[in-house]
Amino acid sequence: MSSRIAVLASGRGSNLEALLDYLAMHPSSAAVTFVASDKPGAGALALARTRGIDIQTLDTGESRDTSLEATLKDRAIDLVVLAGYLSLVPSPVIQSFRGRILNVHPALLPAFGGKGMYGARIHRAVLASGARVSGATVHFVDEIYDHGAIIAQWPVPVYGDDTETTLAARVLRAEHALLPRVVDRLARGRITLGADNRVRGVMDTSAHGVDFAPVAGESINAAIEAALALADS
Repeated sequence: MSSRIAVLASGRGSNLEALLDYLAMHPSSAAVTFVASDKPGAGALALARTRGIDIQTLDTGESRDTSLEATLKDRAIDLVVLAGYLSLVPSPVIQSFRGRILNVHPALLPAFGGKGMYGARIHRAVLASGARVSGATVHFVDEIYDHGAIIAQWPVPVYGDDTETTLAARVLRAEHALLPRVVDRLARGRITLGADNRVRGVMDTSAHGVDFAPVAGESINAAIEAALALADS
């Protein structure tokens, strides 16, 4: 039986598009059946509409805590993916979907995360810090911004002549490659969150000798695919 995925997004939906394209091109036990946004004009809603996916603009008022949970349960959602979603997910939703709700973040958490750290702010902070590596993180979601157990990360280099725009584009490629593959493995039960809040089923680089050197070119898709595949072996 296919897992029903809900994607929550506040922006243009590039990670949503990457997920949809990946699931369309690879045999999977998951499908995106619902897309919702806290922004009525979000590009993610328009994208989902063109793909024939059920969409909704979320209530941001006092009833948001109960309305989102009811919306997801009414649609028999199995997994929730935050893809550029800027609102804090209500606690009842976190509790109902513990171990079944994840987020992609455009930095290597726990650095450069937390409330107010999104979009260009993140890349500006990375450049200001002098860090030589940034990247993408996919993690389980809890009641605190960017705080849940980390599932997978992929680094990309930070160059001396980088701007917020060039760094953001490089990190976004890593997001587009990493997120769909993690979602697929979560849907197939190859990645789980234990009662001890530790992630099961991620790649063990020390055991497999994988080289996680920052990748900047088009080989990033193949590199991430090969690394994640080790968790399935």
